[in-house]
Amino acid sequence: MKLHELKYNEGARKDSKRLGRGQGSGQGKTAGKGHKGQLARSGGGVSLGFEGGQTPIFRRIPKRGFTNFTRVEYAIVNVEALNRFEDGVEVTPTLLFEAGLVKKELDGIKILGVGTLEKKLTVKANKFSKSAVALIEQAGGKAEVI
Repeated sequence: MKLHELKYNEGARKDSKRLGRGQGSGQGKTAGKGHKGQLARSGGGVSLGFEGGQTPIFRRIPKRGFTNFTRVEYAIVNVEALNRFEDGVEVTPTLLFEAGLVKKELDGIKILGVGTLEKKLTVKANKFSKSAVALIEQAGGKAEVI
């Protein structure tokens, strides 16, 4: 089979309605728009959220606070969770993801110093707390910022 021999499945493509092509077409004259009025005009219709002159709901509801668009949100992993890895393993974000310790990587991974670490590991992450670095080095491992 060649590219020019490809055909669409039966019913996959449907011809568009040919509007305003004479009375016999069934969609002639006003082309299904009725007589006059805002919706019959070209470019007619109301904008999104317009409620006929009533104050739109978006303007009626109270608004509080703001969204900080520069916020950096890290996926958090505690040091005690790293005990599941074997001694001498290099723990990377992909390894944490595969192990199920991180569901979403978000803007990076931060290791926190909750719990104790009994394994000697090389941990690579975007951020570390001071206590996490201390615990990793105390166990004989290394904490590397990527």
